[in-house]
Amino acid sequence: MKKKQLIQRCLISDDAIETYPFGQDVYKDTCVMRHKSNGKWFALIFYLDEKLYINVKTEPEIGAILRMQYPSITHGWHMNKKHWVKADPEDTPTEVLDEIIKNSFELTAPKQKTKQP
Repeated sequence: MKKKQLIQRCLISDDAIETYPFGQDVYKDTCVMRHKSNGKWFALIFYLDEKLYINVKTEPEIGAILRMQYPSITHGWHMNKKHWVKADPEDTPTEVLDEIIKNSFELTAPKQKTKQP
């Protein structure tokens, strides 16, 4: 899978935007997918040793299950290892990849305000 294809998979809502916050740094090709409304990250698309990966946020229990079930999913690179996982988009089944992106988007989405009675 190419980087542009992975970015397109992350553009699942009008609230999802592609950003490059690292400028001319070593990580200039690193794409941060975030919510337009609250600025929170839900995916980090990057190259590590010339290989494409994606970090997504997950619930700790789900992350543990994913890491046991899929060798292509490991602890998140350069992120909180409890709440983020790293996936190899070439070796992770497409439906699993889409599901973890969707879940990460939902976990980081702006909270709905509840009306007080």
